[in-house]
Amino acid sequence: MKKNKNLFLIGPMGAGKSTIGRYLSKNLKMKFYDSDREIEKRTGADINWVFDIEGEEGFRKRESKIISELTNKRGIVLATGGGTVLSSKNREYLSSRGIVIYLNITIKKQLARTRNDKNRPLLQMKGSLQSTLERLGEERNHLYRKISDIIINADNYSAQTIVQNIIKSLDL
Repeated sequence: MKKNKNLFLIGPMGAGKSTIGRYLSKNLKMKFYDSDREIEKRTGADINWVFDIEGEEGFRKRESKIISELTNKRGIVLATGGGTVLSSKNREYLSSRGIVIYLNITIKKQLARTRNDKNRPLLQMKGSLQSTLERLGEERNHLYRKISDIIINADNYSAQTIVQNIIKSLDL
């Protein structure tokens, strides 16, 4: 992999962006970043706290600042939050500064992976988990597709298989 190329992982919560990103960065000997973890490091608080105190709008402002900064680096793998693509600015940063890889999974797999997760503020809202995930998918899936260079089925594969599929798709 050329040292100046960036790989940006996008997709819904539960797609495995952070896990895949760590494996991918090790395989390709690239530096790994997770935008949510960077926000937590800089605020000194978890994502739930940021949502509670600043609301989603405050969180999205912090997220855009981090995305702008991280996408300016060279030779990184970046796992983004599921809602990163909601901002047109973020979509531009991602699509113009690296290769965007969409990890696509079904609602059924998302349900299995997020059912007991208490660290995702958007899942703590009223309504059923399935209806929340469906609503988020309707808002975001077309945006993931629109900016992706590569779409990877991350539904029923191990992290290592997904990483190998990404590497094959990159034609390295």
